[in-house]
Amino acid sequence: MRVLVVYCHPVPESYCAAIRDTAVEALKAKGWDVRLLDLYAENFDPVMSCEERRFYNDRAPEDPALATHFEHLQWAQAILFIYPTWWYGLPAMLKGWFDRVWATDIAFKLPAGKGRITSLMRHVTKVGVITTCGAPTWWSVVVGQPGRKTILRGMRALCATRCKTFFLAHYLMDSSTPKTRAAFLVKVRRTLERF
Repeated sequence: MRVLVVYCHPVPESYCAAIRDTAVEALKAKGWDVRLLDLYAENFDPVMSCEERRFYNDRAPEDPALATHFEHLQWAQAILFIYPTWWYGLPAMLKGWFDRVWATDIAFKLPAGKGRITSLMRHVTKVGVITTCGAPTWWSVVVGQPGRKTILRGMRALCATRCKTFFLAHYLMDSSTPKTRAAFLVKVRRTLERF
């Protein structure tokens, strides 16, 4: 299985980095082919230009910096997202990656007239999310978990019909302890062994 790990955190020594390392190690131990895409490390530009937006419905963006990202999407059979939840959603960098990379002629085709969008992502059969969140579980549910819904409902809808998904979150991250963080890493490893 070919898995693209999309990692998004600005601090190299963050707890999310420990999650990333645990996840990559667990996936490689399964014998999976893993590609790590670190959006901050590569200084990904999440800002859609005026010109890019003008032609968004007509064709894929022509920015050469996106070519590798397009190739990653076409290569992947599974995608794992690892990021911190900020203000109940995705970091701006990750949202901008979706805006610019999951584009026309890459992730989908728009109909010529009336009709449905055609997915170009049916080769993706597994999607997972691992995140950290300062809020407690109950409050995250009350506000609707927008990050979870964006990926596991919105983006997943473009993937294979029976695409398998999972969502793991370390809630109350702001008051976490070494014990809770270590326990969560064990949970990450066990979940990915079954992914």
